[in-house]
Amino acid sequence: MKVARFYEPGDLRVEEADRPTPGRNELLMRVHACATCGTDVKIFHHGHRNLKTLPRVIGHEIAGEVVEVGDGDVGWEPGDRVQSIAYVPCGKCYQCTHRAMTVCDNATSVGYDYDGGFAEYMVVPENVLRVDGLNRIPDGLSYPEAAATEPLACALNAQEQANVGLYDDETVVVVGSGPIGCMHVMLARARGAERVFMAEINPDRLKLAADIVEPDLSIDSSSQDPVETVREATGGRGADVIIVAAGSGQAQMQAIDMAAPRGRISLFGGLPKDNSTITVDANVVHYTELTIVGPAGSTPTHNQQALEMIGSGAVPMAELITHELPLERVHDAIQAVESGTSIKVVITP
Repeated sequence: MKVARFYEPGDLRVEEADRPTPGRNELLMRVHACATCGTDVKIFHHGHRNLKTLPRVIGHEIAGEVVEVGDGDVGWEPGDRVQSIAYVPCGKCYQCTHRAMTVCDNATSVGYDYDGGFAEYMVVPENVLRVDGLNRIPDGLSYPEAAATEPLACALNAQEQANVGLYDDETVVVVGSGPIGCMHVMLARARGAERVFMAEINPDRLKLAADIVEPDLSIDSSSQDPVETVREATGGRGADVIIVAAGSGQAQMQAIDMAAPRGRISLFGGLPKDNSTITVDANVVHYTELTIVGPAGSTPTHNQQALEMIGSGAVPMAELITHELPLERVHDAIQAVESGTSIKVVITP
């Protein structure tokens, strides 16, 4: 079978490999779709701190078909159409049992600790199955759509933390027009936001995204002051929720400035390690009673809910898939993500 293995920054090889065999309490999936994201671009150029064993088959937004089951009762059969989580909580530690699986003390990840979905076949490990991390794809839903469940699950976690839809007249601003920004726009609508704005510093990327998800207001941050624009559009009040789906410290600080009293700010996008601090006026946060949350990842339950939302049409994922490429063109897929000329790029091994 063919796989795409990461050896070191800049060295991602499409090569032949033996088809793996599932062990006890594992199963073998025929990968039909593995979506790409900005993290794959970062891995290609810089590696990742969680990639401790190399080479590794990467790819973590995965959907496919069960083709073989190892010893043990795993609850799945050949022919089942399934979607897998990427972030794998242990389900046993204090955080998992008392607080939140998204901050598990012993988490592992598909595509990092286990071989991932840039392959024709992959083993779904016992750790995924133990926490109900495999989900049945609804009838009629395509594999590429199902593969995009994982990032939507992360968006769902973020919007739950920020209580999007808490009131029936909310204005939500999404900063960033990449795939996750587009998902946030769709999800905010599905959760009941009255108006959803999208802000982006790249005008071409903003137009590409806005033509698909049709925000109530598109803000070109390269030519407009996003804070002033949001305040003008809200009668000076500001936005109820701001989701920063971009790795920009400036955007995070602007989010605080454009928030309405009792506004909620979600710092969804992480910042570069060498430039990870921002300046916050604590008095603004204090006297206007702002809430700032920092979502990271998703739980198996979020994945189940996200897949249901895609399957029901509440979040029409097919609209976001702009490219489907074979595994042999994985480098083209990464380039398409990096260039900003795509929304969601899916590998179909």
